[in-house]
Amino acid sequence: MQPIGTGIGAPMRRVEDARLLRGAGRFVDDVAAPGAAHLVMLRSPHAAARIRAISTAAAQAMPGVLLVLTGADVAALGLLRCVTPRHRRDGSPIRQTPWRMLAEDRVRYVGDAVVAVVAETRAAALDAAEAVAVDYDPLPAVTALAEAARPGAPAVWPDIAPDNESFVFRLGDAAAVAAAFARAAHVARLDFCITRVSANPLEPRNALASHDPIEDRYTLITGTQLPHVMRNEIAEHALGIPSSRLRIISPDVGGGFGMKESPFPEHVLCLAAAKLLGRPVRWTATRTESFLADTHARDNLSTAELALAADGEFLALRVGTLCNLGAYLAWQGPVSATNNVGGLAGVYRTPHICTEVRGFFTHTQPTAPYRGAGRPEAIYAIERVIDLAADQMGLDRIALRQRNLIPAAAMPFRTGLDYTYDSGDFPRNMALALEAADWAGFETRRAASAGQGRLRGIGIANAIESAGGPHRGPLEEAAEIRFDSGGSVTLLMGSHNHGQGHETVFRQIACTQLGIPPGRIRFVNGDTDLVTHGRGTIGSRSMMAAGGALVGAAERIIARGRRIAAHLLEAAEVDIEFAEGSFRVAGTDRGIGIEDLARRSYIPGALPMGEDLGLSALLISRPGDATFPNGCHICEVEVDPETGETALLSYVVVDDVGTVINPLLVKGQIHGGIAQGYGQVFGECIRYDGAGQLLTASFMDYALPRAGDLCGFTVLSNPVPTTTNPLGAKGAGEAGTVGALPALLGAVADALRPLGVTHFDLPATPERVWAAIHGAR
Repeated sequence: MQPIGTGIGAPMRRVEDARLLRGAGRFVDDVAAPGAAHLVMLRSPHAAARIRAISTAAAQAMPGVLLVLTGADVAALGLLRCVTPRHRRDGSPIRQTPWRMLAEDRVRYVGDAVVAVVAETRAAALDAAEAVAVDYDPLPAVTALAEAARPGAPAVWPDIAPDNESFVFRLGDAAAVAAAFARAAHVARLDFCITRVSANPLEPRNALASHDPIEDRYTLITGTQLPHVMRNEIAEHALGIPSSRLRIISPDVGGGFGMKESPFPEHVLCLAAAKLLGRPVRWTATRTESFLADTHARDNLSTAELALAADGEFLALRVGTLCNLGAYLAWQGPVSATNNVGGLAGVYRTPHICTEVRGFFTHTQPTAPYRGAGRPEAIYAIERVIDLAADQMGLDRIALRQRNLIPAAAMPFRTGLDYTYDSGDFPRNMALALEAADWAGFETRRAASAGQGRLRGIGIANAIESAGGPHRGPLEEAAEIRFDSGGSVTLLMGSHNHGQGHETVFRQIACTQLGIPPGRIRFVNGDTDLVTHGRGTIGSRSMMAAGGALVGAAERIIARGRRIAAHLLEAAEVDIEFAEGSFRVAGTDRGIGIEDLARRSYIPGALPMGEDLGLSALLISRPGDATFPNGCHICEVEVDPETGETALLSYVVVDDVGTVINPLLVKGQIHGGIAQGYGQVFGECIRYDGAGQLLTASFMDYALPRAGDLCGFTVLSNPVPTTTNPLGAKGAGEAGTVGALPALLGAVADALRPLGVTHFDLPATPERVWAAIHGAR
């Protein structure tokens, strides 16, 4: 058996698994806090209501109760704001919704926070919360997006958006698109719904807050994807203090998926209560509370129209979308519906594309980014309308795609909407996937299933996404390499690890750059006092942004090491070579290892007068541009027409994520993304009744996928490295989800096609599939 490598490209097993699989992880609830009090939230039972009065006297008199806070008590605190600039229909800036830590005069969704109770124990806090009396005046509510967009619908914010419309976002040349449609031989039109989902990370949201009265300084320990960004946001905009007076520690985090990038009221309330009480205060959401209080995601209604010439050439694409923002503008609420619409171009040469997105308020939880954040929705639009066009024109759906694919020789390619792809070989992706999935043999398999009374379908989706954006202006990231006086090295990374395997892959990068075995490299992230700066982990950005910064920091270490080595080895700096962890004088056997050099760099007198002691480098840098991971997904399903149950039989994906740092981890990311896409297609769906009550507030009603629902995945790689960052990496964290939605739903539609069903909206639950089958019959 060959030894497993440890540098870039090696399938190195995750080093963090040694503790996580043994139950030795350190999550927020594992952090001991002697004397900590417990916070519990009282939430609105109404989707829309005025608050007439709140009586807290009975709760305050109960044993163990330390503090009962209402909106009036915390009115001096700031607001949770939206940081995504968008515009209203008249061109004026989007109006902020005052999202307070506790509602004052109105509640706007079931779960809106009304009262915070702090007690010696969680049980005492729960009992006291039940004793709070709130006098509500219920108001008409609207939770469905289509209803909210209709004239005369109940207004969530009568003074801000009387028609519930928050913003209108347009991109593309609408006139050129209209001209192309006018000369088209055929127009395919698809109305579709992307359902609302909840992130449901394994570890619920939480907070453990404390306050140091001597320094007048706060510490918040919480599971977050963006420690530094959240520190600045909470300190400056919620607490009204300099960011230096708030420390955020994010230890092991049990999943985030975008939902944990945002600040929430509970973070701020725990901090405020900790200062008022002079003791730590902690809060952890229950699972039902997570359904009621976490941000939700997706929830769009769209119409996609594809104009084609008689030979199947794509002439233009037009997409109109309504997006559900919920009751408040979340921190990055409009991002998913607007920031990644360039993905509507897909991997095709469509010359003219335009889109209009309208954001609407409803009496539901705010929506925010979730794995993919608009990318799955965009690829779903183009791939599903292509399938529909092929059906209507009597064309083969593979041939139609091949006719319009962007060839590799055309790179860099400016698409019909916003993006310029720098690299990729889309035709080869599809060719490899078709071969691996045995597309040519599918009809034989379909006939075999039919012989057993089953309906078999096959779906395909060519996926591409913008990763690490925003496009044309990626945000910076920080990496620091610090050698101590003993010669040991520590990596301090601004990105955050919450399942991606950063502790492993950044060690691999450092191993390749510096020649130090991973086992001798310490890794630190998630502490704003220890790590100088960071943008955190979102949008599949860590390898391109943080990895690129780490490569640059390593280059600075090597450059300084050459100067030190030249002095120690009594040679000219130009004669010093560095390879495999050692500095050597070219053409001789004289050299010094980097760890020994680091140790000697701290010795007084070892370096020339005026030379700084020590060996370290901090780099805060920006990648050259966003990257564009891409791939082809093909899957097969089998439907039981008697029950509507759908079985996933096979799944093949060929992905181009650029330079593959660790193939094991890339496959793991792809697997997880496919599983989340599967969940949304076949079961996950947030539902409300007509009064705005959440009907899916537990896993009895919200159907997450189980391991037995999935098949084995075949993941192949077709890497075409990008030139926009030093590693050539493109991102992999969201790629699986981006292609999974259209591929899986396309397979279901293909299974039902013999019955005359050409499209089927999410979710493909057994009940809905059965109804479609019997409706067609």
